[in-house]
Amino acid sequence: METVNWKVEGMTCSNCALTIHHYLEKEGMKEVKVNLAGGDVSFILNGNTTKQNLVKGIESLGYAVEPEHPGEIKRSRRFLSNHLQRFLFCLIFTAPLMLHMFDKWVHIHWLMNPWVQLAFCIPVYMAGMDFFGRSAIKSIRNGMPNMNVLVAIGATAAFVYSLTGALLGLGEGYLFFETTASVITLVFLGNYLEDASIRSTQRALNSLARSQKVMANMIAFDEHHQELIFPVENTTLRHGDLLLIRSGEQVPADCKILWGDATVNESIITGESLPVTKRPKDLLIGGSLLADGTIKAQVTAEAKDSVLANIINLVKRAQAEKPPVQQLADKISAVFVPVVLGIAAITLVANWVILHDFTSSLMRSIAVLVIACPCAMGLATPAAIAVGLGRAARNGILFRHARSLELFRNIKQVVFDKTGTLTTGRFEMAASKVLAENIPEDHFRQIVYSLEKYSTHPIAQCIATAWKRKDEIRWSSIEEVKGLGMKARTKEGDEYVAGSYKVAMALTKDDTHNVYVLRNGELIGWIDVKDEVRQEAITVVQYLRHKGVRTILLSGDRLARCRQLADFLGIDEVIAEQTPEEKLTVVEDLTLQGPTAMVGDGINDAPALAKATIGISLSEASQIAVQTADVVLMGHGIKNLPLSLGLGKHTFRTVQQNLFWAFIYNIIAIPVAAFGLLTPTFGALVMGLSDVVLGINSVRLFVKKVV
Repeated sequence: METVNWKVEGMTCSNCALTIHHYLEKEGMKEVKVNLAGGDVSFILNGNTTKQNLVKGIESLGYAVEPEHPGEIKRSRRFLSNHLQRFLFCLIFTAPLMLHMFDKWVHIHWLMNPWVQLAFCIPVYMAGMDFFGRSAIKSIRNGMPNMNVLVAIGATAAFVYSLTGALLGLGEGYLFFETTASVITLVFLGNYLEDASIRSTQRALNSLARSQKVMANMIAFDEHHQELIFPVENTTLRHGDLLLIRSGEQVPADCKILWGDATVNESIITGESLPVTKRPKDLLIGGSLLADGTIKAQVTAEAKDSVLANIINLVKRAQAEKPPVQQLADKISAVFVPVVLGIAAITLVANWVILHDFTSSLMRSIAVLVIACPCAMGLATPAAIAVGLGRAARNGILFRHARSLELFRNIKQVVFDKTGTLTTGRFEMAASKVLAENIPEDHFRQIVYSLEKYSTHPIAQCIATAWKRKDEIRWSSIEEVKGLGMKARTKEGDEYVAGSYKVAMALTKDDTHNVYVLRNGELIGWIDVKDEVRQEAITVVQYLRHKGVRTILLSGDRLARCRQLADFLGIDEVIAEQTPEEKLTVVEDLTLQGPTAMVGDGINDAPALAKATIGISLSEASQIAVQTADVVLMGHGIKNLPLSLGLGKHTFRTVQQNLFWAFIYNIIAIPVAAFGLLTPTFGALVMGLSDVVLGINSVRLFVKKVV
């Protein structure tokens, strides 16, 4: 199963996106996602057809698929290939036609000649029909009429009526060539402004994408084993290639440092403004900036598989998803054009019956056609979500699903894991004691290291690192019991256990230590480690409490330790000494009480993250926790948690505002046009500007204070 990601040009409204979506589904493609705002189309190829056939099919619908690979030669562009070119071309011919409207001040009598007006109008009408007409016919043929049907019918009605008046010599009252030209020209202007506003909603993602293509200094060797440096584009790099990266250069690909120390600015990925120090064996993220130092590194991932590429693809997929709030708008958009055509027909007949004036009735009917705007409803959600997800990505917050933005608005409680979430998870050895008289200190350390090296728990890894040795014990069997610790057996049949107080509670009343070590059911020693609270933890918890969000500490650690941390941070409730299964049950119960967000970082947290209304993981968390979470905080720690909550709520609020104005615009504008209170020309202008208003309102999210 191959996942295909294409950029498709020519989508102008939600009907266009729906048309492509339905076509791909009809061809048997799976998981089809179409992002109107970015023009991105993704799907899983089913193998029954080829990509070439799908490209031809999409292009037969009136859209253009950009080349999938940078080296491919792009198809030559047609004359008047974008909306700005079309608008400027049409404006040249439309401007003289509009002059006769100011006949009181500008006396150009020859412009009143119908054949002169026809000569000026024909180039505009042909340019308009080349775009609107083609698109309208293809959309009707595929059973999904788009907004271009309305424009094409409106402009054609005015043109045919005016041409009839000119041929029959019916006089100035039948000449509306300027209406034809102005409607087409102003709709092209509106489309150009709409494209510009959509591009602005994508600027955060585009800035990330620009960081993907840079030059790299690749290290090679000649026949004398002398080092040579070749400048190459990072898209040609492969796993294992050697790189030289100097101070001030951008890291061209994900790589591991082999030689040298450096200070790296990872703000483009994590949102962290402070540089971090990197040493040999440390990993560098492609797209980050080497602030100081010179290093040699080995590529660990090709450009298409890099962290930055995965972030961009993740954001694009999230943008293409439709949250529940968009479903109503999609249903209305799907029937919008036929409904408007019906209203326009009723307007024509009703006004003709009442006014007995076909000319006036026709103009009102045309005004209804050109002022109706399905684009506004189609863009209301994608524009806001594009900005919200883009700003989040720029600040090191990854939303896996667009629906997560909507779900954030109702979050009533946030559940925190303790170790690695509220604390740094970077443990240090504090103390240890051997209780068994017949076990030397060195042998005790050998036992503990041989057990803990097989665990992924942060405390176990700390101990294994501190007591690392070569003469480890070879166990006949070993297993990790989730929530308890490590259990192993030697060839001689001796059983050893290293775990939490639960493994030793029958042997001692002292529950103050981190790790208890047992041999054949006898307590032989204990170990303490220390962990520091994250600097931002108290600020984040206090922010949530200020916003009326209940905070809960859910941990497998001892109750006394958890209460101490909760009192220090001001957390509302403590639920301690929980196994992974018990954590899952607790989160499930809390979610039934109200929308709940869970913040965690370990393998033990993965089930609870999946069960919460929204699961939030840290980027340095275990891979399974990251894959399970709905939201990933790329920066170190939880400091961006308030921003993620704020962006979720304000993005949804912006979607609501956009949908409100889109619906209100059409509800008010269509009756106003039907009653003859505006001309088709003014209607075309207002229709174009309606999309721009929504774009501007969405772009406000870039700078809006959300925390």
